[in-house]
Amino acid sequence: MGEISTASLWREFSQSRNQRTRTQLIQRFSHLVSITAGRLFGPLPGGVERDDLISAGAVGLIKAVDQFDPERNIKFETYAITLIRGAILEMLRGDDWVPRLLRDQIKQFKLACSRLESLLGRPPYEDEIAVEMGMTQEKFDKLLSNISRTNLLSLDDLRMGSEQQRLVDLIPNEDAGPMECVALRERGHALAGAVDKLPDRERTVVALYYHEGLTFKEIGSVLTVSESRAYQLHAQAVTRLRGYLEEDVELFP
Repeated sequence: MGEISTASLWREFSQSRNQRTRTQLIQRFSHLVSITAGRLFGPLPGGVERDDLISAGAVGLIKAVDQFDPERNIKFETYAITLIRGAILEMLRGDDWVPRLLRDQIKQFKLACSRLESLLGRPPYEDEIAVEMGMTQEKFDKLLSNISRTNLLSLDDLRMGSEQQRLVDLIPNEDAGPMECVALRERGHALAGAVDKLPDRERTVVALYYHEGLTFKEIGSVLTVSESRAYQLHAQAVTRLRGYLEEDVELFP
């Protein structure tokens, strides 16, 4: 007897919520945990092992299997990777290992970007941001390296306003009412608009990382820069996006 198709497993699980079928689905998609943990992070914070990422990611996968509705027009892999990333980031954020000074510098970076963009009418270049922050280029490069190594800067961990909205929360669920669906759609449009405002290379990094699934090493090859530079560009992009979205107080109160 051949292997049961994934579609058949989803139909059976949707109808019966059978524990055996649930286990089969988890096992069939378990590779997503390793893939996501492997490509989401660079150097790990002290005291954190790869197995810790895998364990946290497995929780996200189980949640994805339990909550996924195959009738919705969303690929399970896309939905699951979002929840796996979120679970790993939750684990790391719970450790709160990022120094307060670095958090303050990230805030200053966002404010500097916002001020310069208002003044120049375009996204500022790195040397312009360094001058605005009163930093030498060497210190600014070090800041970008530190930001990129925090590992917590991800579109899937964007948290906005008092409700701490995450990107994963922009995926509508079957219980959402008409007004909630409209709000979620508008937030999605706001995110897309914010991405469009990024400088070309940062926008390319976002597209290659989140849509094409490339690693930072692969992105570096595409852009002919080092892997660490690809990390930096990603960190800058997400930091800018946070600033853009925080300004939209109607959608992200």
